[in-house]
Amino acid sequence: MTTLYVFGSAAPPVFEVPEVIKAGQDRGWDVCLGLTPTAARWLEADLPALEELTGHPVRSEYKAPGEPDVWPAADVILVAPATFNTVNEWALGLTSKFVAGVVAEGIGKGIPIVAMPCVNAAYVQHRAFDRSVAELRGMGVTVLYGEGGFVPNQPGERRPEGYPWHLALEAVEAVVRPRP
Repeated sequence: MTTLYVFGSAAPPVFEVPEVIKAGQDRGWDVCLGLTPTAARWLEADLPALEELTGHPVRSEYKAPGEPDVWPAADVILVAPATFNTVNEWALGLTSKFVAGVVAEGIGKGIPIVAMPCVNAAYVQHRAFDRSVAELRGMGVTVLYGEGGFVPNQPGERRPEGYPWHLALEAVEAVVRPRP
């Protein structure tokens, strides 16, 4: 069975993660959920149900040295929604947070990683964002941003068609089961 880590940052689409987990499970994947600290706080009331749904603890903090890992090893990682902060921390190698640390290490381990940002049009005016996206792509991360991925919305607005989770899952599917 393929093990998919889904890592979510604190952006509104993180509230849709139960449906994403179910869609992954429908594809036959064992899904583990990791959240940034703020996303974990947003979903605090739902964490027991999310743990029941995945069959794994939801993680947002590093384990202590010597503690056993409570998740199976990842075959593929999906980072979505990936906020401005998460994308930049990851690209810079700032690993004080669990999600950024696991994906930074995942690059070095050769784990296929798909990321889809969720940022507004004001944030992407900051030059660091485009540099971070380019840096991640240069390290082999599939970043679904721009045409064929997430297109930024205006501050305070959501895209009328919603966050394109289907594109993220299709990209994971392509990594897991490459076409001949």
